[in-house]
Amino acid sequence: MAETASFTGSILIVEDDPRQIRLYAQVLSHYRLTCVSTGSAALQALQERVPDLIILDHVLAGGELGAAFLPKLKTMAAHVPVIMVSGTLDITGQLGVLQGPFSADYAIEKPVDVEQLERTVETALTECGLAQTVRSLRSLERAELIETSERERLFTERLARQHELLKRLRGSGAKPNITELAGEFHVDRKTIRRDLHDLVQRGQLDPAVFPEAVTES
Repeated sequence: MAETASFTGSILIVEDDPRQIRLYAQVLSHYRLTCVSTGSAALQALQERVPDLIILDHVLAGGELGAAFLPKLKTMAAHVPVIMVSGTLDITGQLGVLQGPFSADYAIEKPVDVEQLERTVETALTECGLAQTVRSLRSLERAELIETSERERLFTERLARQHELLKRLRGSGAKPNITELAGEFHVDRKTIRRDLHDLVQRGQLDPAVFPEAVTES
């Protein structure tokens, strides 16, 4: 399992073609990339660290098929967006991986268009995953399908706040102004520090942005 250093989010790449991996390494060099060649190895990688995004090829090493592993990956990390990449899936196959409870979020054909890949990755990281989870929780609260106790409301607000912090701090290189953020989000400084600590510990935020998280852990 190969890994590269980065600063703007983590991506698990499930791909066995060295040429395709080199393309990803060039185009997505500002992300932390973990590369594995099989679906089985991807499941193991998820046990070690949950990424912000998964790029999943269909035809993998050892005769494994990405589409067959998709439900298992989504079961282990339901909130992580998945981009399915394939040169062999026809329209019916692409629709299949984009439908149902364990579906991918996007399907991209090979040969991969670099600009499309960059746009899709950015959108998936910004609008899917954690953002989608927050939208679902708020929708359920509005529909009164879940109890909106103070504890549950605070959980939703914490996820929403952490997602907003991620969007601002990923790749910016700027150190967060704790006092300013506390005032903007109407919470105390301790809450913002805890949010940043959580994001660093989950591997979603570069420790260089908030090095105190390393010394506090």
